[in-house]
Amino acid sequence: MELRRHPLMSYQGLSNWPPLWLWRGGVEDERPEGEVGILTDIMLSTVEPFNGVFLVIEYEGSEYTGRLLFDDRTFCCRISQLLKNCYGYSIRDIGGLDVSHTL
Repeated sequence: MELRRHPLMSYQGLSNWPPLWLWRGGVEDERPEGEVGILTDIMLSTVEPFNGVFLVIEYEGSEYTGRLLFDDRTFCCRISQLLKNCYGYSIRDIGGLDVSHTL
C-alpha cells in the first residue's frame, strides 16, 4: 500500500497527505500545492501530544514547510523514522512508497 493511501495517514478523519506548503524563504513564494518539491528535512513535533511531523522541501528555488498531523501517535513516529531515510527524494516518490508493512 502506498503511503499516500494508507488509512493511518490521517487526522480527525481527513487525509493528511500531501501537506499544505507554507513559504519559509527563498526566491519567491510559488504557492505550491500537492506532491511537489524535494524533501530536505523532517522534524518530529516536540510539543504534546507529539502527533505531528514537520517536513521541509525545496521547490523552485524556495523553501517550504508542511505539517502532517496524525490520530495514531505510534504511526506518526514510524512515519517520522521512514522519512528520515528519504532526504533528497521527491514528495511524489515518497507518497508512492510501499508502507504495507505498517498495517
